[in-house]
Amino acid sequence: MPEQAPLKIDEEIERLEETVGRLSPVQKMLLGTDGSVTCLLEVVTGSPVELETLVQKVVAADELVSSELEVEPGDEVNYRVVKLKNSVSGETLIHATSFTPLKRLEDRFRTDLMRADIPIGTILKKHRIESRRDLLRVRAFSDAGELKGIFNVFGKEPMLSRDYKIIRHGLPLMSITETFPYNNFQDKRRVVVETPSRIHMTLTDLAGDRGRVDGGVGVTLDDPCIVVEAERGEELTVRGENADRARAAAKAVMDRFDLGGAEITVRHSYKQHVGLGGGTQLAMAVGKALCELYGMPASAREIASAVGRGGTSGIGVAAFDRGGFIVDGGHSFGPGKEKEDYRPSSASVGVAPPPVILQADLPESWCFLLAMPDIPKGAHGKRELDVFGTFCPVPRDEVAELCREILVRMIPAVLEEDLESFGTAVNRVQELGFKKVEVGLQHPLIRSLMEEMRSAGAVGAGLSSFGPTVYAIVDSGTRDIQAAAMEVMRDVGGEVVVTRPRNSGARTRSA
Repeated sequence: MPEQAPLKIDEEIERLEETVGRLSPVQKMLLGTDGSVTCLLEVVTGSPVELETLVQKVVAADELVSSELEVEPGDEVNYRVVKLKNSVSGETLIHATSFTPLKRLEDRFRTDLMRADIPIGTILKKHRIESRRDLLRVRAFSDAGELKGIFNVFGKEPMLSRDYKIIRHGLPLMSITETFPYNNFQDKRRVVVETPSRIHMTLTDLAGDRGRVDGGVGVTLDDPCIVVEAERGEELTVRGENADRARAAAKAVMDRFDLGGAEITVRHSYKQHVGLGGGTQLAMAVGKALCELYGMPASAREIASAVGRGGTSGIGVAAFDRGGFIVDGGHSFGPGKEKEDYRPSSASVGVAPPPVILQADLPESWCFLLAMPDIPKGAHGKRELDVFGTFCPVPRDEVAELCREILVRMIPAVLEEDLESFGTAVNRVQELGFKKVEVGLQHPLIRSLMEEMRSAGAVGAGLSSFGPTVYAIVDSGTRDIQAAAMEVMRDVGGEVVVTRPRNSGARTRSA
């Protein structure tokens, strides 16, 4: 097999930085070194590095591995997955996988390789193996997947990885892949925030005849999520998805709390105005990251007030703060009160988030399916304001029944883990109060989605906020419901996300 041209690591590093952002000198060394990574890590951390073997077994080489190692398909290779850890702190520094053709190993080398927890560099040095490392590729990928638990990072944080071969006598002795999080080995402190999303089931009272208005019921979800990174900077710079909205939130928080500059990256996001609260979660994530970065102990309510969220429904703010199943108590209503007319959150700047009157954990076995058709986004901006002005107040008798449905059926169902009753309540809520208005203004496909998902086995289905996202609830067996949703959306396109409730709020870590 002809030799591959040497990788131009400087060009590859430049390409990576254009994709993922600035790399620190240590990251560049870890990606580009042709020496022992173990020794380099010990120099960088000032601590001994130990190896923990996760998997070690002999397997038959498949087509890809056999091509990489220049052996025959089916030849025996040693497959090893390890963690390189700081022996003092226990922190995982590098995750590595390797394939080694057994027929190219002397007996003593093979014996040491098959023993657990001996670094490759140590084995090579012990047996005085003359070899070289040929770097094949470096890359970044945006989903940590199973590695998030190994590195204790968030699932959508970017990872850096490199592939190389150890060459001996002109033939590959090993092929190795090493991976570490982009936010590790940085030369500046960085704050990373991961938000949940939320289902907004309904506003409870837009009649306003009891001296309060708004109120909300919702559920916090693990996915989709938003991931924001921030580090100190001389001025404010923002990059990534929805950068303009993130910049506006950052400026508001910096002004409110008198904070310095920052470099902010929206690393992962989801669609705005689809009924999942993306605007609130993004603004709150940016605010939280800045406050953590500058040591400002601001509460979620204080950040929400700074970025102008929670002026009608408090579900998004409470989901960010605490998670779970949430009921909020709305705002005082009338002349001289918190609110004097009917307005959505986007037009209620200056109104504080409402009090949370119930937060409860949802059963982890419950599953939520989100059907997101590619149809016009839900009402927002002036259109949303016009809807409130046109349809409010809603009939008092419907508000009374809605409140009874929530208090007598939905809340007990959560506390008693009664999925059937919870689903029944969700279905009835679609026919009452302001939720009936929201459903009535939707594309006809939305009703079809709810009906077909119920027919396919969902115990309940409803519209989240102004849509167009439709959610369905089950405890198992999602395949038929997914298929039913995709069939309804066949002509317009769309996607289905299967997710679980999150019984905690946003997560923050420093790197």
